[in-house]
Amino acid sequence: GQHCSRRSGVMQVKNSESPAVRRRPISSFSRAGWGALLALSAVLVVLPFLFRLDGRQHAQWLQFLGRFHPLVVHIPIGLILLIPLLEIAGRSRAALREAAGFVLPIAFAASLGSLVLGYALAYGSGETGTTVTRHMWGGIVLCIGTMLCLMVRPAWATGGQRGLYPAMQTVVLIALFWTAHLGGSITHGDNYLTAMMPARLKMWLPLGGDGKAGAHAGSFYAQNIDPIFDANCVSCHGASKTQGGLRLDSYERVMAGGKDGPIVVAGSSGKSVLLERVTLPVNHPHFMPAEGRPPLKAEQIAWIRAWIEQGASPSAVSLRGVALATAAADPPPEPVGDYSALMPEILQMQQGQGAKLVAVSAKASDGLILNTVDAAATFDDAQLARFQKFAPYIVEADLARTAVTDAGLDTLSQFAHLRALHLEGTAITGSGLGKLTKLHQLNYLNLSETKVDAAAVGPLRAMTQLHHLYLFDTPANPVAKIESAGEAKLAAATSRE
Repeated sequence: GQHCSRRSGVMQVKNSESPAVRRRPISSFSRAGWGALLALSAVLVVLPFLFRLDGRQHAQWLQFLGRFHPLVVHIPIGLILLIPLLEIAGRSRAALREAAGFVLPIAFAASLGSLVLGYALAYGSGETGTTVTRHMWGGIVLCIGTMLCLMVRPAWATGGQRGLYPAMQTVVLIALFWTAHLGGSITHGDNYLTAMMPARLKMWLPLGGDGKAGAHAGSFYAQNIDPIFDANCVSCHGASKTQGGLRLDSYERVMAGGKDGPIVVAGSSGKSVLLERVTLPVNHPHFMPAEGRPPLKAEQIAWIRAWIEQGASPSAVSLRGVALATAAADPPPEPVGDYSALMPEILQMQQGQGAKLVAVSAKASDGLILNTVDAAATFDDAQLARFQKFAPYIVEADLARTAVTDAGLDTLSQFAHLRALHLEGTAITGSGLGKLTKLHQLNYLNLSETKVDAAAVGPLRAMTQLHHLYLFDTPANPVAKIESAGEAKLAAATSRE
C-alpha cells in the first residue's frame, strides 16, 4: 500500500489509502461503553424521583451552584447547534467532519453539567410548576439523546447504520428547541415567543391563552374573586414564587390545587381547604394569607364562601344573596399614536437585560407596556426619565420594587395614555400623587408596600376614573374615607385597603 518517489532529491513515502480510511474512527463502543450509557441514562431518569421537586427550599450551597445554570446553559446550546453544520460541511471537507467528532463529546459533557446545575437550582430554591418539570425532563431527554449520538456516530462515520445517527441528531435538535423554549418561558413568561407573533400565524397554531382565559371577563370570579387572590395571595402563590405547588393566578390553577390536592370543592365550602385556611385564627400556623399579611375582610370571605357554595363557576355573572355596588363601565381606551419610527430602539430594548418596552398586541394603536422585571433593583428616576420620548405610547408601567421615588411622578405625569401603574414595593411616599390627576385614562394604581399614608391619598379624591386602588401594607391601611364622586367606585374596586 506504499510507494516511493523522489522529488528534489528527497525520498517521500506515500500512503495509497484514502483519507477516509486513514482517519477511520473505531467502529463502535465496547459493551462496557454501552453499559455505562444505560447506567447513566437510568440515573438521569431516576433523579427526579429520588430528589422530588417538592416546593421546599433545600441546602443553600445547591442554590449557589444552581444560579450558574443560566450562564452555563448557553454553552451546550451553541455546541449542539454547531454539530449538524459541521457534519453537513464535512461532506466536502473531511477536517470539518473530524471537528464534529471532537465537538460532540464536549457538547454532551456541557449538557450534563448544565442539567446538574439546573436541577440544583430547581431543587435548592424550591422551584415547582408544570413548566419547571417539563423543562427538567426536556434537559434529561437532551442529555440522553446527545449521549446516544456520541455512541452511534463511530459506526455511522465508517459507513454503517446510515440512518440512525441523523435521526438521533434530529431528535436532539427538537429536544433542544423545546427545552430552550420552556427555559425562556420560566424566565420571561409563557407567551414570550408568541406575544409578538402575527395574528394570522396565531390562528394556525394551537397556542394556549394567558392563563386567565378560563374565567369570563365579566364573571363574578373575574370581577371579585380573582382580585382578592391577586392582592393577597399571588405574591406567594404565583408565577414568580410557588409554595406548596399552589398557584392562584388563574381560575384553572385555583381549581387544580397544590401538591396536597384541590383547595376548592365546588358546591361545598366546608370541604374547601381554601376557605378553611382564610378563616383560621390569625396566630394559627396554617392561617392564610401568611407572612404577616392581614386577614381577608368579612365581606371578601363571604364572597368566596358564596362563590364556592354556588358551584365555583368561572362564568356566572352574579350569585344569589350577594349584592355589589355597580360602577360605570370603563370607557374604551384611546388609541395611541404611531411609534413605528421608534421600533429599532424598542426592539433593542426587548433583546437586552434591562427595562423593556413590550407591545400590547400586533396593533400599534394598542400601545406599549414598560416592563422593569429584569432591572427592578437598579431602575431609578433617572432611568425612568429616559423613557420620556416613549411616553405618548405607554399604556401600562410595571415599576414594582424598583428604585423609583416621588421624583419619578413628574415623568409619569407625562404618560398621557397610561391606564395601569404598578408602584408596589417602591419608596413612594405619596407627596406627589396629585401630579397623576391629569392621567384621565388611569384606572389601576397599585401602591401596596409603599410609605403612602392616609393624608397622601387626598389627591386621589379627584381621580373618579380610578377603579382599582391597592394600598396593602402602607400607613394608609386602612385608607381614610374618600368622600368624592368616585367614593363608591373605589370602595367597590379596592381589594386591599
